[in-house]
Amino acid sequence: MSIYLLFSILVSYLVWIKCIYCRHRRTLVKSLKRAINVSSINETNNSGIKALIVTAHPDDECMFFAPTIIRLSELNVSVHLLCLSEGNYYNQGPDRQKELLNSCAVLGIPTSRVTIVDHKNLPDDPKAEWSVSLVSAVIVKHMRAHSFNMVLTFDGRGVSGHANHIAIHKAVSHLAYTGQVPNDCSLLSLVTVGLLRKYFSFLELPISWLLPSHLCFITGSQGYSQAKAAMLCHRTQLLWFRYLYIVFSRYMFVNTFELISQGPKNLKIY
Repeated sequence: MSIYLLFSILVSYLVWIKCIYCRHRRTLVKSLKRAINVSSINETNNSGIKALIVTAHPDDECMFFAPTIIRLSELNVSVHLLCLSEGNYYNQGPDRQKELLNSCAVLGIPTSRVTIVDHKNLPDDPKAEWSVSLVSAVIVKHMRAHSFNMVLTFDGRGVSGHANHIAIHKAVSHLAYTGQVPNDCSLLSLVTVGLLRKYFSFLELPISWLLPSHLCFITGSQGYSQAKAAMLCHRTQLLWFRYLYIVFSRYMFVNTFELISQGPKNLKIY
């Protein structure tokens, strides 16, 4: 009897996940409009929206932001990527740049919308303390050049705790606090979850759906296949544990974001 009960619970749980996914597809555009505070978005054509994903290394885009990029691309949003290093920690920079461009092509970002920064003071190094002022300057310059409606990046824990990820959040938060962000641009940070939730695969979806967040992106089986293909583009990084990540990480299926509060415009810091 207990076996039948467990089977019923499992089936009910899977049906719940399917219902969440279907509801998400119907409501995503409305959620997106609320997130960027733009009411004039056409329900069937979102080409007027420009989104910037800010990452630290090649492979961040598919390891952590794949559901976001895939869903935004499906909605015809113009998605751009700013990667603040070429991933040269093991002297593989040129190879990793090519892998990044291939991964972005799989996810739906053309090469013309990918910017890779190669700066001596922004090394790919978990022990390196990136300058907040330097990272802020690079990001705000890119933002002003392209007039983005939204910027999405890491939160204060950086998903994996990587120092370079956290430095980007500090830089974006600095821009927000000092009022250097245009009024029509929303800043969003990718929510870091605990270890158990992080590696609960697609089964974690109901938890993310029920907990409050400012914006949520969910992919189904087709989106997962796309995210997996993007991960496999990073051949220099495919150690055994990366294959486990592909199977078990909830970031391959769902991204949740919180709004980064913005301060008064033109605030002067003395």
